[in-house]
Amino acid sequence: MSISPINNFSTILAASIHDIKNSLSTARELIAQLAKLDGVAETPEFRQLEFEASRMNSSLMQLLVLYKIDSSLFCPVIDEYQVKDILDDVVAQQRGVLALGGIGLIVECADDLYCYCDSGLINTVLISIINNAQRYCRKTIVLSAYQSGDSVCFQVEDDGEGYPAELIADLSYPVANGPGNTGLGLFFAETIAELHRKGTKSGIVRIDNNSCYEGARFRLFLP
Repeated sequence: MSISPINNFSTILAASIHDIKNSLSTARELIAQLAKLDGVAETPEFRQLEFEASRMNSSLMQLLVLYKIDSSLFCPVIDEYQVKDILDDVVAQQRGVLALGGIGLIVECADDLYCYCDSGLINTVLISIINNAQRYCRKTIVLSAYQSGDSVCFQVEDDGEGYPAELIADLSYPVANGPGNTGLGLFFAETIAELHRKGTKSGIVRIDNNSCYEGARFRLFLP
């Protein structure tokens, strides 16, 4: 029986991504050990190394999930969560890297806000968006969540120059205003939003430049 070159390549690609992710996990453990050495964590080279490792890990996670979705091998695990717990997990993973870069992370969320979602997927989406915001903001990122009608909105705002007008008009617009701008993060966010359904409604993503700091604003609405 012959094997389709495309299907075979997809399988090899997924296995390779998984292998690279394992190697990256080892590298991140070594980075954590380096951070304990006197004076190392404060150097700009170390801050850049830690940020890039975090960004690569996030991208690999997204690629693996997208592969599984495309291959019908993935099903979200939806359950009820306290939204503040989801945001706290994101903060725990990101605050150290942001602090080393001199970027403040403000978190706003009511304790009694709950939603039904796959918390792991939402965590990955938010980390990806925050990683992107870190690259373009000046000094502040705001992570928040609130009730919006019959949906819960997860929101990331920054004080940078904002999204390009073409991208706001069309999320699929190919943006290439700097290295690393593949559009993967927003594509992943839209894909994950659509996996969250309630009746005839599904999650949606909206972006604009109406941040409270006049920069970029990302919003993920879950029904």
